[in-house]
Amino acid sequence: MAGSTYKIIELVGTSDVSWEEAAKTAVETAGESLKDLRIAEVTKLDVTIENGKLTSYRTRINVSFKYAK
Repeated sequence: MAGSTYKIIELVGTSDVSWEEAAKTAVETAGESLKDLRIAEVTKLDVTIENGKLTSYRTRINVSFKYAK
C-alpha cells in the first residue's frame, strides 16, 4: 500500500465582507499556483480597525496539498 505526503502552508486572506470571503480569497489565490489543494483549516480570525471602525476581516488558514517529487 503506497502512502502519500502532504505539505502544509499558512495563508492569510482578507476581505471587506466576511471571514468566509477572506478564507475563500486565500484558497482561490493559492489554487492559482499550487496543485492538489486538499484541506484548509482555519487557525485564527481577526479584524482590522481604523478610526474605531471595522475595516476588514482576516482569516488565517493552514492549507495542505499533495507533495510531488
